[in-house]
Amino acid sequence: MTGKVGVTSVRSLVQPGDGIMPLVKAINQAKKSVEIVIFRFDRTEIERALANAVSRGVHVHALIAYTNRGGEKNLRALEMRLLAAGVTVARTADDLLRYHGKMIIVDRRELFVLGFNFTYLDIEHSRSFGLITTNRKVVQEAAKLFEADTRRQPYTPGLAAFVVSPANARKELSAFIKGAKKQLLIYDPEISDPAMIRLLEERAKAGVEIKIIGRLSRGGGNLAVRKLAQTRLHTRTIIRDGRQGFVGSQSLRALELDARREIGVIFQDLKVVARLSKTFEDDWGLKEQSVQAGVKEELPPAAKVAKKVARAVVKEMPPVTPVVEGTVREVVGDTADVELNAEEIEEAVKDAVKEAVRQVVMNVVEDVALPEESPKEAR
Repeated sequence: MTGKVGVTSVRSLVQPGDGIMPLVKAINQAKKSVEIVIFRFDRTEIERALANAVSRGVHVHALIAYTNRGGEKNLRALEMRLLAAGVTVARTADDLLRYHGKMIIVDRRELFVLGFNFTYLDIEHSRSFGLITTNRKVVQEAAKLFEADTRRQPYTPGLAAFVVSPANARKELSAFIKGAKKQLLIYDPEISDPAMIRLLEERAKAGVEIKIIGRLSRGGGNLAVRKLAQTRLHTRTIIRDGRQGFVGSQSLRALELDARREIGVIFQDLKVVARLSKTFEDDWGLKEQSVQAGVKEELPPAAKVAKKVARAVVKEMPPVTPVVEGTVREVVGDTADVELNAEEIEEAVKDAVKEAVRQVVMNVVEDVALPEESPKEAR
C-alpha cells in the first residue's frame, strides 16, 4: 500500500487496444487456480484458455451471473460447456438487481479488475479499461468477495481501495471525489445520482476543473460534459488530480451504487494515471474536432429508446391538475383557500414523469446488446 489510505498501486492497465491477449496469457500462465466472475461472455479464446487450464491441473472456478437482461440462455449454455470442460461453476444469487462486476483472480496472487465484459463488443469496439494488481491486500479482498458471492453469503468490505457496490461504493467514491483539489476527469455513461452530482458541483464551485465524457442526466450547470466521439463508451473511470484513479464497473447512479454488485479499484500509479489521462484528453479533443467538422452527434441506441418511450408516455397522460386539486382538498379541507396554477402543475408533473420514465427505460435497455450496437453480440 502507498502512504495514502484507501489507495493501492497497480501493476498495469488493460484497454481494448491491447486486445484479449493479456487475459488469455494470464490464464495460460496460471499454476494453481483461476477464479473468474462473468456477466456477459462470447470470447471463445478465454473459454479455451479456461478449459486448457483445467487440463493442466489448475482449479478453475467460474461465478456466472444469474441473469443479464436478454442473455440468460447464453449464460446457461456457457455454464454447461464449462462444466463439461471440468470447470467448477457457481451461479450468483438473485438478491441484487444485477451481478455486474467483472474480475479474474489468478493463483490468488494476481487480480484483474475490469470495466469491460468478456465480449467482442466491449474488448474490440468500446472505450473501457481494466487494472492488473498483485497488491496482496487487494487480491485477498477480491478473493474474499469471490468466496462470499459463490457461497451466497454476505460480504463485509475490509479495504477502502477495493470498491464494491452496494457495500462501500457510495462511501468510497464520495470520499474520492471530495478529495479532488485541482481536477477530475470522468468517463461515465450515465451520471444521475443526485448526491454525486451535488458533490461534483461543489468541487467545481471550489475551483476544481471537471470534465465528463459521457452523460449527465440533470443539473451540473458548472460541469463540462461531452459525448464520446467515434467509439462506444463503456468504461467507468475517474482520474483525480493527475495522481490517483478509479476504474470499475459502477457508474455514478443510484442503481449501480446501491442495488447491484459492481467492482472497482481506487489506485495510485503515476504511469497508469498518465496513460488514462492522455487517453481521456485525446478523446476530449476528438469530440472537439467532430464538432468543428460539423459531425452530427447521435444518441446511443439505449438513449434513443428511452427518450422516445418517455415522450410517448407523457403524451398519453391524462390531465393531472384535477387529481392534484382533489387530493389537496382531501388533505387541507374544502374551507382552505388554495389556488393552484394548472399550467405549472401540468408542466412540472410531466417533466418529472418524463425523466423518471426515461431513467427506468435506460436502466432496462442499457444491458441489452441492441442490434445497432453490435451484430456479433446479438447473435
